[in-house]
Amino acid sequence: MTRIAAGFLLALPFTTTAAVAADREHEQLMADIRMLHEQSMRLHLAFNGIVEAIETLAANQQELETAMRRAFADQRLVIDNVGSNTRVLREKLDETNVRISSLSQEVEALRISIPPMPVQTTGLPEDTETAQPDSAAAAPAAPAPAAPVVAGGSPQRLYNTAWADYASGQWALAITGFEAYVSTYPRSEMTDDAAFYIGETYFLQGDFQGAVEAYEQVVMNYPNGDKVPEAAYKRGLAFDRLGEPDRARESFDLVVTNYPDSRMAALAQQLLDRLSQ
Repeated sequence: MTRIAAGFLLALPFTTTAAVAADREHEQLMADIRMLHEQSMRLHLAFNGIVEAIETLAANQQELETAMRRAFADQRLVIDNVGSNTRVLREKLDETNVRISSLSQEVEALRISIPPMPVQTTGLPEDTETAQPDSAAAAPAAPAPAAPVVAGGSPQRLYNTAWADYASGQWALAITGFEAYVSTYPRSEMTDDAAFYIGETYFLQGDFQGAVEAYEQVVMNYPNGDKVPEAAYKRGLAFDRLGEPDRARESFDLVVTNYPDSRMAALAQQLLDRLSQ
């Protein structure tokens, strides 16, 4: 018994030391766990902050993309409006150029159509010495030759009459006169001009289908006439007014291809560029 007690007393210090060591390990383990927990919480908070920052960036990016889309849409609208206004101005400029050309031709035709006034004598010559009529002059004098006047049924008079009706806005009379000229004098130098102004008269009335048909007659029947480039160009304008851009493009392309040196070629190219937009 004494030996057992002595052994117990000898083992007691070692047991106490082991218990103390175990407690220290447990405390250290708990401290490590608390530290890991705190680190985990800090990481969790940091992660949440990163997530919130990402969400904020995403929202800002979305707003930026929306603003950019709106800006691009507004810019596109402005560009479209500018393009539309430019096309309108080009059309008006083209029409103005054509009208100026037509007016120049009208003025020239009117100048040609006005005959010079004939010189007329007002009395018989008298003998200054006797104050009596000269015997040679007493006989009825032959009338002074008047300026040449075109006969009523001549080609020039018929054309000038139709032109005067056209210049004064008498559309129906102008068409009748020009058609009469074309049918009566089909081989005259002015026949292609008369046929062209039939188309011009229809165009000015707003009868674009009639204008197309008249311009077509000029292109087909007078291929060597000087009015063909302008007739083909105006046919394209009439097709454009009728809402047929493909046929308008064909007419403009004909002018540019077949008559590149004509005044109408540059105008036709401008409208081709507009139709290609």
